[in-house]
Amino acid sequence: MNPYLKHDEWCIIEEGFVPENTRASESIFSIGNGAMGQRANFEEKFTGSTLQGSYIGGVYYPDKTRVGWWKNGYPEYFAKVINSTNWIGINVIVNGDELDLAKCKVDEFRRVLNMKEGYLERSFIAEMENGIKLAVKSTRFLSMVDTELGAIRYSVKPLNADATIELRPYLDADVRNEDSNYGEKFWEVVDTSCTPKISYIVSRTKKLDFHVGHAMRNFIALNGNIEHIQPEVNSSAMYVENIFKVEAKAGDEVTLYKYAAVISSLNHEKGSFPKVLDKLIDVAVSKGFDKMLQEQSDAWADIWKHSDITIEGDVAAQQGIRFNIFQLSQTYTGKDERLNIGPKGFTGEKYGGSTYWDTEAYCLPFYMVTHGQKVARQLLLYRYKQLDKAIENAQKLGFTGGAALYPMVTMNGEECHNEWEITFEEIHRNGAIAFAIYNYVRYTDDKSYLVHFGLEVLIAIARFWAQRVNFSQEKGKYVMLGVTGPNEYENNVNNNWYTSTIACWCMEYAEETINYVKSADPAKYKELAEAIKFDEAKEVEKWRDIRNNMFFPFDEKLGIFLQQEGYMDKEQILVKDLDPEERPLNQKWSWDRILRSCFIKQADVLQGLYFLEDRYDTETIKRNFDFYEARTVHESSLSPCVHSVLASRIGNVDKAYELYLRTARLDLDDYNREVKEGLHITSMAGTWISIVEGFGGMRVRNGMLTFNPLIPDKWKSYSFKVWFRENILKIVVSSTQITIFNESESSLTIKVYGVEHKVPGSSSINVPVQKQLF
Repeated sequence: MNPYLKHDEWCIIEEGFVPENTRASESIFSIGNGAMGQRANFEEKFTGSTLQGSYIGGVYYPDKTRVGWWKNGYPEYFAKVINSTNWIGINVIVNGDELDLAKCKVDEFRRVLNMKEGYLERSFIAEMENGIKLAVKSTRFLSMVDTELGAIRYSVKPLNADATIELRPYLDADVRNEDSNYGEKFWEVVDTSCTPKISYIVSRTKKLDFHVGHAMRNFIALNGNIEHIQPEVNSSAMYVENIFKVEAKAGDEVTLYKYAAVISSLNHEKGSFPKVLDKLIDVAVSKGFDKMLQEQSDAWADIWKHSDITIEGDVAAQQGIRFNIFQLSQTYTGKDERLNIGPKGFTGEKYGGSTYWDTEAYCLPFYMVTHGQKVARQLLLYRYKQLDKAIENAQKLGFTGGAALYPMVTMNGEECHNEWEITFEEIHRNGAIAFAIYNYVRYTDDKSYLVHFGLEVLIAIARFWAQRVNFSQEKGKYVMLGVTGPNEYENNVNNNWYTSTIACWCMEYAEETINYVKSADPAKYKELAEAIKFDEAKEVEKWRDIRNNMFFPFDEKLGIFLQQEGYMDKEQILVKDLDPEERPLNQKWSWDRILRSCFIKQADVLQGLYFLEDRYDTETIKRNFDFYEARTVHESSLSPCVHSVLASRIGNVDKAYELYLRTARLDLDDYNREVKEGLHITSMAGTWISIVEGFGGMRVRNGMLTFNPLIPDKWKSYSFKVWFRENILKIVVSSTQITIFNESESSLTIKVYGVEHKVPGSSSINVPVQKQLF
């Protein structure tokens, strides 16, 4: 852990310049708007350790796979999220000396991410090598209203002497990825223009021919008054720059306003780039910085109106949940059906790809409940539209007859992960796709999705599972060999309980959906069955046989589901008995040692109990939770949230709170010492789940919204909102009372602690908190 940030309800605050924290802060203070994102790199030159990052949604590079390419079925490329043109840069030169925080004495350094209004602010005093003391303040944001625009206000003030101030805003396309092979660069410039009015660079990726355009226009103000200074211009093959020179007296404030436009060929014809960039810059200039910032504040006010969670009495917990909601909301907005939610969002290069199983398993509930049915449906349609690619992926591995294996990592539906144990073995991801359809329909009652889209996906997934198992003559059961479950600290295991369980559930849900669609729309069902050559009688009979005869490892003595066959052959050591100096294991131990240990990276058996909770009684969940949580090192960002929900489910509120705080502050406190690589965006949805499904106990059962709230001792109260079908509810939980406000006009019947309550429209009810839930 490295908890260097101040606790605040609405802001992330860093005070004092510690160079060792720079890369971590670059991740934590990242900004985005759903279409693009920017790490919190300094505008001015910085020669210290930094990871420069400016990312554009949907733009990637299919880097040739360097290992495993000789294996049949291995992905042909690894999709890299690529760093694009640096648009934030402003070189600052004072009396001929360049500002560089790696070379200055820095005082009063303060960086603030204002989550309530959606902007990043930084201020400091630098004593430069020439003796000039300079006060600097910058404010920047990526517009949530005009999502192809960004703006910077950058002010400098000489404090102890008159000075010649040069401000040199620039665009630099000569960028690289830190993870590039052999220092390879992914871009080449196709067009530039550099004039006092507007400067731009258009670059293209060396593969796939994505075109991206960046433009800027700049203005100078002296002591708050715009100076009509004509800048000098400077350019080279991949660089354009404006140069402003101002003679400033001590105490004068020189401010640069930099407006930037960023577009891509995903949204614009390549030949139209100069005209589009010019028009966008005109929009920014006509509004001006202050109006754009006010629009930004208003847009975020609307987001918070629907998604905010309040916690009274625990600032660390409050800051954590708002940070997670903020990052989720600026990563994905649902406005573009081609985009999804990458594990690092717009905050770093690691992992590549834009879509993992994280979206369906963790993110869907957050967007469904806070952003509404339409956004959630977009996430499902993203996968439906890639079904043909999922079938191709399965074919590459030898599956036939329309069986589909969704990719572990993808940009366009093709598998593009570069680790064999993930690509070939971590097939449980198919289950998350199917469960997301079930979860969506359960919550929204949008059964038309099953008729038009869902059934086709479910049949393809069930076909995969039916071919992936084989019948063991020795056991007289179907078995699932050579898999990796959610616990990636186990590879190539047999009969992983979770994988086998979710496979059987998928086949069961597919059959259930077939029956529904046959009844609801016989013509549509017939059309689909003919199109995919579905032999219902034969295939469904096979699914039933597998479900009825699947082998599930179980320990009779302990009464627990075994993570996989042979798990109890491992030396059973509890996490509490590990030397803290050996954590995190993935940074301290060899992979061989990890694989031979009993330690678990993230919820595995418990992932199944979380998804299919209604099938297991409280005692079963408790036995498995107590056994496996004690052996889980939580070195996956996806781990603490599932454990927190289950801890709430069994009434262990102290453990639920401990794990909630870990998931909520995973990046802020850098639990796994890796935040410098980027934030854990997809797992942030798990923080929301920990409160709403965990402490709030929200479920949908038989079409009815139910709650079983509990509250940590440290909290005075907490509240969250739920968008359920046509109603919006606000739930407030204190130590003694639950208040449920129905903000919609129509009444809604819900259950609290198993008792039905009708909540009239535009009204509220109160229910006493129960201490014993189960």
